[in-house]
Amino acid sequence: MFQQPGYIKNVSLRVSEVLADIGVDERIVQKRRRTWLLDESLFARSLQLLDANGSSYFLGSQCEGTTTLGLQSDCDRLECQNGCNVIQDWADWEPGENNYLMIQDETVSPGYCLLQLLRDDAPLPDNGVPNKYQFKDRTGRILLKNIIMSAGAAIVYEGGVRHGPAYAHRQPGFRDTDIVGACRCKSWPQQARQWFNQQGVGQWPSDLMKKYCSNTGCFVVGVGSKGSDNEEIEWRISTSLAERCLMFNLSITQIRCFVLMKMILKTFIKPHFKDTISSFMCKTVLFRCIAYTHSNAWRENNLLVCLSLCLFVLYNSVLNEHCPHFIIPGNNLMRGHISHEYKPYLLETLLYIINSEGRALLETRCDALGSMIYLKLSCFLSFKTSHIVSGQLLNTTALSINLKIQESLTDITHSSYAEALQTLLKCISKLAIIYDQSQGLDKTACSLLVPHFCTTLGSVLGSCNIQQYHTISADALTWISLGLNTDVSSGKLKLASMLYCIENTQRTEIVLRDIEANYHLNIVEPICHCHDFIGQPPRNGFNAISDNHNEEAIQYITSFCISFLPCEINCVPHELRYEIFRSTQEDIAFRGREDYWMDWAAVDSLPYLYFLQYKTYSSIQSHEDKQRALSNLIRTTGQEPNLGHRETALNLLGQCMEQEDRARDALGCYILSLNLRGRNNAAKVHICRLLSTLVNDH
Repeated sequence: MFQQPGYIKNVSLRVSEVLADIGVDERIVQKRRRTWLLDESLFARSLQLLDANGSSYFLGSQCEGTTTLGLQSDCDRLECQNGCNVIQDWADWEPGENNYLMIQDETVSPGYCLLQLLRDDAPLPDNGVPNKYQFKDRTGRILLKNIIMSAGAAIVYEGGVRHGPAYAHRQPGFRDTDIVGACRCKSWPQQARQWFNQQGVGQWPSDLMKKYCSNTGCFVVGVGSKGSDNEEIEWRISTSLAERCLMFNLSITQIRCFVLMKMILKTFIKPHFKDTISSFMCKTVLFRCIAYTHSNAWRENNLLVCLSLCLFVLYNSVLNEHCPHFIIPGNNLMRGHISHEYKPYLLETLLYIINSEGRALLETRCDALGSMIYLKLSCFLSFKTSHIVSGQLLNTTALSINLKIQESLTDITHSSYAEALQTLLKCISKLAIIYDQSQGLDKTACSLLVPHFCTTLGSVLGSCNIQQYHTISADALTWISLGLNTDVSSGKLKLASMLYCIENTQRTEIVLRDIEANYHLNIVEPICHCHDFIGQPPRNGFNAISDNHNEEAIQYITSFCISFLPCEINCVPHELRYEIFRSTQEDIAFRGREDYWMDWAAVDSLPYLYFLQYKTYSSIQSHEDKQRALSNLIRTTGQEPNLGHRETALNLLGQCMEQEDRARDALGCYILSLNLRGRNNAAKVHICRLLSTLVNDH
């Protein structure tokens, strides 16, 4: 069929169009990269605020932009401990640090190394007594065991499942996350230095790319070569930042070729042959093909030929059970992966796909690729998913901001006013300094975080003012005004809450009316990262706006949940204050590591908006507006699919029902709340209080 006139060009162009429809085009690829690199910057800034000695990198398909909705790629995160100084040259030894010498000799598997412990007071080997994470070999060297990395990760990532060097967080309804612990080596690995002198006919990678890669250094990851005699003490050398650089320099046709390989892998290989061929092997094959073919071959109308070339190289790799790492060729990625049982069937499957001359793509179910290609070839319109991808990406950024703010506030949960104010000012000052010294996405990350700290600072100061003077100072109002536009509602609701607590109902009503006017129910998406809950996909209106904007749209189409710390208690209506005291001593034992928010009064924006409206209109005796607010609160609590604190909304609704003298309905709300969260729930207090009132009244 390849010999038919125009066949290659026609099918290649139609397949390219389908891939563009499902989000594999330049714009969405760049959107994906921007989202995850911004997330990386948010992680880095929050670590600086916490004075944590580490760094975090997002790698793999999500960050590279080489995935689709149907591929459901993992989120790969590499966490680096900065207190570990891995060196290859004695000149890089640093006093007072945990120094390790990277050993790469004939006893070590290619692509791996040993880490020898050095003294911290002199650039000499440490000859002391090894601990349980160390091993003294026959020559007297103290070598670090790679189990130290997994032992530490098992403590940090509670409930994670070990998968090679990674701890995998698997939860139905959520994107899988693989977290790998690593140590950084600032210099390029010796085993990879010959790579700089290699150059194929494709003149790729360029000298400029290689120079950048050399400056990224490398990582060592806590896993040994499978079947090696030194498997317990070997560390895998990772050039992941260099590989990310290579991926960022691919053309859209090369990216589409890689995506097609992964789709084929998911459809034809993984269901039958498990982990024999990995997407990283496919990536390595792609790199080799790009390096050793002329650049003009990688055209959109030649996609089918490019794919066949990559599959043929992959076929030969399986046949010879040899897939050399692109940067460290001595490391055979297929070593120990291709079993004699599976090999004939793998080869047969790959040969079938290659010989099909593109017809196998029609059998590819991932993202309904086959059906969409058929529609394209038949000149029918197909469904585009770019707006769905864009919505998910913006939602990811908003959730990251929410999480990083919460993590930073954890340390001041039980602080005094003075301590909380000092810590918040320190955070704002740090971010301001980082902002001035940064550029690009690092600057953006600071600008996204700072306003949230300003809001909390204004609220803490306002709470102190209310306690002392039953008023709010100009300073408190100034600080909180700096965070009014983080999103549609959360900053403004904190202001409204403060005003309500000093009984300034007129200004409270004005602020609430403004929030409601800008809260478009078909567009605005609630954002809450307090705990994992399965919600519905973002709204179509949210997706549509996300498709045309980046993170700047967060302030117009997202609504963060609101958290009041104990030191903000005077800015909280008494109905919501119960949430700060939700836990009995017995309940606390049932909390998880991430349940720090349970010491706060946390509530979703939309139900809190309607609750404050109900209370405000009750105060000014505007009966019609009060009933409208109550109806909206009932509807939102029951129908909004993406509430993170539905049990809190039900507790507020129950207290409104009590005010309406609807005790039975109030009790129903509290019981529903308890059904959602049986422990650490203020509903228990409300039920006891309500029953006590009913008995005494009776």
